[in-house]
Amino acid sequence: MQFEFTEDQRLLQQTVRDFLAGECPVSFVRGQWETPTGRSPEFWQKLAEIGVPGLLVPEDQGGLGMNEIDFVLVLVEIGRAALAEPVVPTAVVGVPLLREAAELGPEAAKLAAEWLPKIAAGEALLAVAQPASPLVAEAHVADLLILRSGDALYAVPRAAVRLTEQKSNDPSQKLFTVAFDPASPAGKATRLATGADADRLEAAALDRGALACAAQQLGACDQLIAMSVDYTSQRKQFGVPIGSFQAVKHHVATLKVALEYARSHVERAAHSVAHGLPTRSADVSMAKIAAGQAALDAAKISLQVHGALGYTWEQDLHVWMRRAWTLDLAWGETAWHRNRLADALFENTLPVESFGFSPAAR
Repeated sequence: MQFEFTEDQRLLQQTVRDFLAGECPVSFVRGQWETPTGRSPEFWQKLAEIGVPGLLVPEDQGGLGMNEIDFVLVLVEIGRAALAEPVVPTAVVGVPLLREAAELGPEAAKLAAEWLPKIAAGEALLAVAQPASPLVAEAHVADLLILRSGDALYAVPRAAVRLTEQKSNDPSQKLFTVAFDPASPAGKATRLATGADADRLEAAALDRGALACAAQQLGACDQLIAMSVDYTSQRKQFGVPIGSFQAVKHHVATLKVALEYARSHVERAAHSVAHGLPTRSADVSMAKIAAGQAALDAAKISLQVHGALGYTWEQDLHVWMRRAWTLDLAWGETAWHRNRLADALFENTLPVESFGFSPAAR
């Protein structure tokens, strides 16, 4: 399969990269740790001005009408900058979920028509519950939460839920358990879908969330490699940079190989999600596995090459290490995606051709 990004897609990536370089230095990321919510409405508005929250919102509702192939390069840059603003639950997962739910009934269509223009304008944030997880990220700043209860999927205003904050290893992320009563008249919950429709929407949300995490893991891995190369080029032992030692050089080179291997899987997964291919879930799991392992290995090796300095609070290395760990656990950790891929491979739930093998080769 030959896959190349267009000039416009590369230009969008560069625009976001330049924006984040100026507006989201590591000092900004650290500064957000000290704020009550950990989020900046001012920064989000600037992000909306360059169109990021509205990338997947239809043009007739104020967005750019793009797809996941366009978005994946933006997400790589978000990972490179260690930006933890709610881009994934709002723009990558929430928007398509509302858009697809709108096709299922007038109530959901009315809700989508109300909220999608607000999201595109940077005036609203979403939080989306992850399947099989009791924790909801960004629930404290979300204007609307998408939650599962029984066999139905609901959209609920933040004022109608009860939040309990939980501990998080990543200062850039706040986690909550959420309680709400969909039957309460005061709850103002809008039922988006039930039964098989709810399962389908939730499965698509999982794949989009996992794809977004994998793309960010590419950016985080790339940044960790760059930090390691920079440090090992300056740190000297026996009068020479430690990066000249094979024991160090080969470790970092191995990370680069893993990164480029993962990149092809992430780009393939973006294509599968954007076009709704039958292999979507398998492709996403392959991407999450490859990118997740590359990012985790980069965190480990980067810490090793930095030595004791890497353990200090002042060293920025741990900003990206924590993001790598957090992204690995979000929208299905690596082990879960390995099991899902194994089920697809060994239980023949997908045709063998989906994984690059031809019937003639068997």
